[in-house]
Amino acid sequence: MGRSQHVRLMAQYNQWINAKVYQAALGLPEAEQVADRKAFFGSLLGTLNHLVVGDTIWLQRFANHPADYAALAPVRDLPAPAGLGQILFADLRALYAHRQWLDRLILDWAASIGEADLDHLLAYRNSKGVPAQKPFFSLLMHFFNHQSHHRGQVTTLLAQAGVDVGVTDLLALIADRPG
Repeated sequence: MGRSQHVRLMAQYNQWINAKVYQAALGLPEAEQVADRKAFFGSLLGTLNHLVVGDTIWLQRFANHPADYAALAPVRDLPAPAGLGQILFADLRALYAHRQWLDRLILDWAASIGEADLDHLLAYRNSKGVPAQKPFFSLLMHFFNHQSHHRGQVTTLLAQAGVDVGVTDLLALIADRPG
């Protein structure tokens, strides 16, 4: 599997697991969704908002790639999040609708990434305004790893609320190949 194929697989995984996580969270009463469970971003709602904030920040950075990805045009118009803990949506259903839109955008964008694009050094400013320049492929892997990291926290918060999300492993999406 080439790197661009791996990026597409990660985008598919992102959409698949987000749907599972949100369906599980939406089954909880609102009080459980917003309960402070002492996680880094407090609640299920806070952690899921953080994922959208983080994705938005990174997608806006990726929109500056010289490939000028058409699929990322809509994120250029979004307001930049004010902080990593910003609550963009106080209602989980509204957050999920935005998440579904964002995941479709990520899928479309991933499908447009060429192998040569991955070798580019992407210049950006971090959340403290410090300039950085890093390999685009490595930044993409960070993007997807960040999602997995916080979704792991979300599945723990859901388990604490008595909800089993079921299988969450990327392995579930990797096709078997005859040896």
